[in-house]
Amino acid sequence: MNKGELTKAVATACNISQSDAGKAVDAVFEAIATSVKSREQVAIAGFGTFVAKTRNAREGRNPATKEVIKIPEKTAVAFKPASVLKDI
Repeated sequence: MNKGELTKAVATACNISQSDAGKAVDAVFEAIATSVKSREQVAIAGFGTFVAKTRNAREGRNPATKEVIKIPEKTAVAFKPASVLKDI
């Protein structure tokens, strides 16, 4: 399912226009992104939890040259599904 299909499904389920459903979907995604960027955990009951995790700096190797390179610290978004989704 892509964003357009999600918008259409929301519009049908809520009996609203696709335009209004698109605005609602965009608002939800923006709220999640803003919270995670602020390092807040976003927990949606029955769906899962979004959280920002920091990956420590480490050394790696360039596979072509075998040269050792430094990989900097990075923050990434992690998603932990609710138990309802784990059983699928």
